[in-house]
Amino acid sequence: MKDFLEPFLYPQNIFLWLFFFACLYYRRKGLWLLLIWFYLTGNTLVANQVREWYSSQISTAELPVNFNGDYVLLGCGGNEHSLPDCAINRISQLSLMINAQQRPVNVHMTTLHCAPYEALLKKKTEYAAITCFDGGPTTYHEFASLDKKLDKTKSYLFISSDYHALRVKKLSQMHQLNAQVYAASSATFRPVNCGWNCLLTVNLSNYDLFSKLTAETASLQVYWLTKDWTEWYTPRS
Repeated sequence: MKDFLEPFLYPQNIFLWLFFFACLYYRRKGLWLLLIWFYLTGNTLVANQVREWYSSQISTAELPVNFNGDYVLLGCGGNEHSLPDCAINRISQLSLMINAQQRPVNVHMTTLHCAPYEALLKKKTEYAAITCFDGGPTTYHEFASLDKKLDKTKSYLFISSDYHALRVKKLSQMHQLNAQVYAASSATFRPVNCGWNCLLTVNLSNYDLFSKLTAETASLQVYWLTKDWTEWYTPRS
């Protein structure tokens, strides 16, 4: 009973039900449309379906059989002395995949501060031959740099975060790279447990999911619309 009732006391669900009763009282179509949008965006059943679809679109679930190509690790910020969680997560996933193969591999890194990235990867695996360079301030700069440096006859496996992976996959296709994407998971994109109260409540992590998807999609569309008549994404010389 506790697990069923407790979510109804969360602020977002108090707001949901107050909003519902306001719609009943005022009987305005605009309010009902807003309520439907708020409910569907936050509903866990809907969001978990989106998570499942997104996961099937963006990444390979495991290391491809007999993969003999190079790895590409996209930077995730940090400074000369420390790394954010997203970078540590990506490096951890990369090291697991390299150690599973137990063979020397080439790793291309695109980040401003190479030292902490290289140090952590070398600590986790002895098989990596690392090439690290500053690819630029955005993913689009990084891909423009990689386009000039990578051998397009080779196979590549990109390591990225799940919220970032759809853009990475689309950009690798635009640059005609023979690449797959492996997405290091984050809490936002993991399925949320759904109990008996799923149909009657909303969850804040679902709003986070859709906001990140919207941001990624919008960013990619801006690039697609502007790439043919502007060079804002050109890497530094």
